[in-house]
Amino acid sequence: MPADQHISAASDSRTAPQLKQSLGLATATSLVVGCVIGAGVFFKPYAIYQATGGGPGMGMLAWVLGGLVTIFGALTFAEVAVMIPRTGGMVAYLSEAFDRRVGFLAGWMQVVIFYPAYLAGYGVKVGEELGMLVGQRLALPIALATIAAIVAVNARGSRTAGAMQVVSTVCKLAPLAVLIVCGFALGGGGNPVVTPLVGPGTSVGAALGSTLLAVLFAFEGWTNVGAIAGELRDPARDLPRAIVGGVSIIMAVYLLINLAYLWVIPASELATLPSPATAVAERLFGPAGEALIGTGIAVSVIGAANGFLMSGSRVAYLLASERMLPGSAWLARLNDRQVPANAILLVGTLACLYSLLGRFDLLTDLGTFSCWVFYTLTFAAVVRLRRMRPDAPRPYRVPGYPMVPALAIASGGFVVVSQMLLSGTAATLMSLASVGITLAGLPMYFLATHAAAASPFRR
Repeated sequence: MPADQHISAASDSRTAPQLKQSLGLATATSLVVGCVIGAGVFFKPYAIYQATGGGPGMGMLAWVLGGLVTIFGALTFAEVAVMIPRTGGMVAYLSEAFDRRVGFLAGWMQVVIFYPAYLAGYGVKVGEELGMLVGQRLALPIALATIAAIVAVNARGSRTAGAMQVVSTVCKLAPLAVLIVCGFALGGGGNPVVTPLVGPGTSVGAALGSTLLAVLFAFEGWTNVGAIAGELRDPARDLPRAIVGGVSIIMAVYLLINLAYLWVIPASELATLPSPATAVAERLFGPAGEALIGTGIAVSVIGAANGFLMSGSRVAYLLASERMLPGSAWLARLNDRQVPANAILLVGTLACLYSLLGRFDLLTDLGTFSCWVFYTLTFAAVVRLRRMRPDAPRPYRVPGYPMVPALAIASGGFVVVSQMLLSGTAATLMSLASVGITLAGLPMYFLATHAAAASPFRR
């Protein structure tokens, strides 16, 4: 039996304990919403209106286009996620559709770059927001303590982490609802919303590319629910509902909150404010509003960080259960609550190390680019699997096939090419670094497959 096939079958043939199927639709949907509504909705309007030269029209158009692009991606992603409802998400999908090496590189990238980089970035942002209240010298200790606390909660079990996700999602939507309602009720409403499209001297084409990239970052995280498909009670029913329903909720919230921002502060001024939510709250409620929204942002980001750790640790667990990582026997252990506590600790430790950089934008940009390469391959996997296995059971089929997958693939390609070629030298260097770290996983893959081929337990 070829080594690749042996490793692919490992998760089915080994006697390692199975993850409990204890999660339902509410947790899955809150995981999508919780992972996405984190920092982007609070901070990206600043970058968006800078890119538009203070023109509101292109900014609002980008939120609509970004939501549609994400819906196309979600509709496409859901088919392969339901067809292959196994813990690990893209690792399983890409292994089946393309090659085991592609699946492994997706998992390697997620374990060493994507999930810990996002978790670190969110920890840094919590430290910055709370540091405004207690002193910036405590920002890094707060970031590290936040990550450690989330690790401890996740180690207590999927139900505990899931409950935290539901609670944090409700808590983060509450201040957004206050800003939306009070923004429309108390704001002046005299600021333009759709015109001009861009400010004087700003290229429409360049503004569209930059704003769409910023918006897609704000939608980042919607695929994370696929990584816990193996722990859903009814993945065929709940997974597409969670993905599409969650993204639809997010799109509505983003449009409303950005309209509320403009109802209070013009786009030309938002382009100068790194935290528009805080600025709007201060205009509406006075200085006390700044502290209130700052705390709300911290809660929102903690919820997003919890979702990323919950999903990322399952990818590490999958690779370890197939003996594909150093220390796999230790990482593949489940604790007495049947969760991969050691894998959770690994992702959390990497995040603590990354957080020492103290740069939210660098960490999140690195994670975003790294994963969009494999998101695009996952969209393509739907088309490939339709051709390879036309008669395979598909409880959910992407509507509008093949147009919707084609739009998802084109959007993903745009994100990758824009980061590598169109977004400046710093973005290009970051992209190349991401590719290099990802490809560094190939030696690990070959060592693992060689060890499996030489194992006396080989079938």
